[in-house]
Amino acid sequence: MTERCALLLRAVNVSGANRVPMAELRALLSGRGGLRNVATYIASGNIICDAPDDLAVACASVRALVADEFGVDTPVIARTHDQLVRAERDDPFPDAALDRMVHAMFLEGDAAPGAVAQLTDRLQQGERIALVGRELWIDYGQGGVASSKLTRAVLDRALGTAGTARNRNTVRTLVQLTAPTVSA
Repeated sequence: MTERCALLLRAVNVSGANRVPMAELRALLSGRGGLRNVATYIASGNIICDAPDDLAVACASVRALVADEFGVDTPVIARTHDQLVRAERDDPFPDAALDRMVHAMFLEGDAAPGAVAQLTDRLQQGERIALVGRELWIDYGQGGVASSKLTRAVLDRALGTAGTARNRNTVRTLVQLTAPTVSA
């Protein structure tokens, strides 16, 4: 069985600011990026590949490649299939009304002490958060991300580490896409 993982880029787009075209990125990563069996999922920086021997080195290499080729310096956060399965299983908000309003923010490192308390003070009516390991789960409620005071700057400052969020539907899909494959 070949283990698979997701390398998650933060805040990239196919047009406008932080432009990183996924087809070009796939080609680069398959070529000189050293990753095997590279695929991407939607245009928001979800790279699926065979798990490299050293995830930290792979993340640093992908970050450098994206900066060199596209002029975008963005954190790259890795999660193995097992870590994605655990995140999905430990989702603290199974009762949320809308899957697209529940996000898992995958953190690069451990959250700073007191981060949840700082963020709780900024919650809007209907919002809730929970830190589960290295995932900060956010239920944006009916208001959605656009009306939240939990901006990237606020989250970064409180958490003390970079993170990138994916909605619950995307988390489910990443679990499926990273399922181990049978080697030929």
